Amino acid sequence: MSVETPAPGTVDLDAVDLSDREWWAGPPWVRYATFAALRRERPFAFYAEPVMPMLPVGPGYVAVTRYADVEAISSQPAVFCSGRGAVSIQDIPADLNEFYGSLISMDDPRHAKIRRIVSKAFTPRMLEQLLDSVRGVVDDVLARARRTAAANGGAIDVVADIAAPIPLRVICDMMGIPEEHRAMVLAQSTIILSGGDPDLIEDQDDPLNAFLLAGMELAGLMERLAAERLERPRQDLTTALVTTGVDGEKLSHQEIASFFILLLVAGNETTRNAISQGVLALHEHPDQRARWRADPGLDRTAVEEIVRWASPVTWMRRTATRDGEVNGHRFAAGDKFLLLYGSANRDPEVFRDPEVLDLARDPNPHVGFGSKGPHFCLGAHLARRELAVTFRALFDQLPDLEVTGEPDRLRSSFVNGIKRLPARLAG
Repeated sequence: MSVETPAPGTVDLDAVDLSDREWWAGPPWVRYATFAALRRERPFAFYAEPVMPMLPVGPGYVAVTRYADVEAISSQPAVFCSGRGAVSIQDIPADLNEFYGSLISMDDPRHAKIRRIVSKAFTPRMLEQLLDSVRGVVDDVLARARRTAAANGGAIDVVADIAAPIPLRVICDMMGIPEEHRAMVLAQSTIILSGGDPDLIEDQDDPLNAFLLAGMELAGLMERLAAERLERPRQDLTTALVTTGVDGEKLSHQEIASFFILLLVAGNETTRNAISQGVLALHEHPDQRARWRADPGLDRTAVEEIVRWASPVTWMRRTATRDGEVNGHRFAAGDKFLLLYGSANRDPEVFRDPEVLDLARDPNPHVGFGSKGPHFCLGAHLARRELAVTFRALFDQLPDLEVTGEPDRLRSSFVNGIKRLPARLAG
């Protein structure tokens, strides 16, 4: 089964505005048909920036839709930098940009220094313990989902009862976040990645303030925790981060807080949406679900295909540091580029039958964890493990899981998210 796709030439690109949040809440087949048309006709399409209260309107951006162009830009970090903003189309103050983006919004040499410290903190022993703990977290979450269904006539929400708690608990366990703070962590990270969705941001006149307050609350928690770990070390990543150094340099408490926000963005929300989008995809493709359930040997390729299919992070931004040309497109210093991973992951020049979900697809050089260059996802290995364990456990422990309604999609261009996905357990 493939997604519904209009015939070539039926998309009116002049009527498309990728800066319109409501467009992103539309049917997925419209999005992918538009990407296909852009790849064919306007691979470097220009758009005006979305308007955000309290921020100046910027000069616009280029939407990069072909795989080859995304790869070319990603592999030249000196020419196309991240430090001027990677997770926001609009230019925001430099200190806020780095605080919310952490490693994602840094360039070398500082990016390389902090990445080395973080990588060193992830010792083989800690990684092994972390990967082993994923199974226990998944088993407990699914058992709780079963109890929730029993108390509600079989009804559950895939997002709230399965997809959201799994990565949140893994990250909070990894960082040593006390249980009493975890509901706050989920709520504030949801606001940061809301894309301004009115369901998640009450004050639409000043969404930036909601983002700032959410970040401040998370940062305050981590700065307190970092100070505690200096006095009372534990076997967690926060302790490793405050005690690990490279070339005599250690992370400041603010840098640790910023890295924690990055973990919540890259490790929590994206894995959460890969799980929920994956459950939906398997519901829409029951033959693939039956195939994967019957063959654990598909776990590796199936996880990669789910990430390609879902593309949980739709884009990252790069900014030209000088005038130049990339694959025939002339650009000037300061030009902004949005690397549309969701489009690159369906480029027929790279993927055979890209609109077909094929859990045995191999090779699968998707850019769901980023493309070539220094910003490839640091937690890709952990995310793959979480997804493989989660779906295998779903097949084994909740084989009666059935999606019962349409997904409530996040109105955001940045995260391909699902807010709610109704389901039931028949058993």
